[in-house]
Amino acid sequence: MSAQDGGDGGGGGEVAAYAALLRELKERTDRSYASLARRLGMNTSTLHRYCAGDAVPVDFAPLERFAALCGATSEQRLELHRRWLLAVEARRRSRPVLRPDAAAPEPEEAGGDAAVVVPVRRRRPWYRRRGLVAGLAAVFTVVATLGALAALSALPEGRRVPVDTSASQVGNPVVEGPKGLGASPGPDGGPASERAEAAESAAGPGEPQGKAGAPRSTGVPSAPPSEALPFAWVVDSHGWEFDCGHHYVIPKAPGRVPPPPAPQDGMPWAAAQGAVHGGETSVRLSVQGRSDTAVVLEALRVRVVGRAGPVRGNAYAMGQGCGGAITPRYFAVDLDKDRPLARAVAGNDSGTPIPAVSMPYRVSAKEPEVLLVTAGTTACDCRWYLELDWSSQGRKGTVRIDDEGRPFRTSAVAGLPRYEYDTLRRRWTPTG
Repeated sequence: MSAQDGGDGGGGGEVAAYAALLRELKERTDRSYASLARRLGMNTSTLHRYCAGDAVPVDFAPLERFAALCGATSEQRLELHRRWLLAVEARRRSRPVLRPDAAAPEPEEAGGDAAVVVPVRRRRPWYRRRGLVAGLAAVFTVVATLGALAALSALPEGRRVPVDTSASQVGNPVVEGPKGLGASPGPDGGPASERAEAAESAAGPGEPQGKAGAPRSTGVPSAPPSEALPFAWVVDSHGWEFDCGHHYVIPKAPGRVPPPPAPQDGMPWAAAQGAVHGGETSVRLSVQGRSDTAVVLEALRVRVVGRAGPVRGNAYAMGQGCGGAITPRYFAVDLDKDRPLARAVAGNDSGTPIPAVSMPYRVSAKEPEVLLVTAGTTACDCRWYLELDWSSQGRKGTVRIDDEGRPFRTSAVAGLPRYEYDTLRRRWTPTG
């Protein structure tokens, strides 16, 4: 039986450890197995077997997508890859093979001392274990890369590679110690983040949303260990309402736009088309402490760094309308306001109210939180980002939450031609 098919092919502790981490990541979300499986493009039973340890996939790709969907940190993804390698190898070792000289018992010997087929374990030579060697090489490469980046950040100022290390970079938090130290000013006397915002707001209207194939923004701090954040975060700016309702504004004719993607492929699809979020942007922010020590999320603020006329093009619908029994709680943002606020909105689970998130809010390693932010506009092409204030054990600070170093971008769709995809005719058709 292959590792993909699973079964209880053995593996004991290695498979159990791999499955335990999958369940731990799943419990961080507020989604069911069916909801997660739908976003991953797999059967619910398959995902359940992975998390129960009844099956181990032969490819790490579905587990990588699962970890990203659950908001796993880079350390957790690396640990999941390590446990998956051990589980695959354990399953391989546990498969029985027949001894070549073993003979099956003849029918007439069934009542006597019949020969017994004895399963034995046959280890392959080390040079044939290419799957394990390749997997371990990949892990070592990732570790070496992280080490090289850490070493680069430790170089003296005069020897560093000229890379923008302003507060606008993802994962580069503004951390304040007990004395209230703030962000360091730039050479011109102003905060570096303001210079970055000015450059970003001057970008053209055709700027795509994210990079194709690029990972989601993660809260891995580049500060020294003494100033490292006590929590980590992962942000996904391509959330769709109920996993199907969303619009993208694309400056292309319908015949040049491919069919809508699956929800989990929204980011690379939008980047390839030069698309901009139409009408609203749904941001999913997963926050988790690095230890059992509580981190208090003090406030969530919205910063608009640029407004222009709506992007010209066509508005393409990713779904033809859908709904769900669960409406999650979220923060609503009206980008058309002069000073937009993140307003907490309660959710609903089949008639049962879900209380809105009330700041300040506490998180830890055992108590993660997923913050959903839906920002909309009816009048502008808006560029914006979020600021998250935090405090823990006498320290406090602010982190910038953005779209991989750039502001989020949302453009109005009022007055634009609208299209939806006809699956029978396999083409985009105008909507009323």
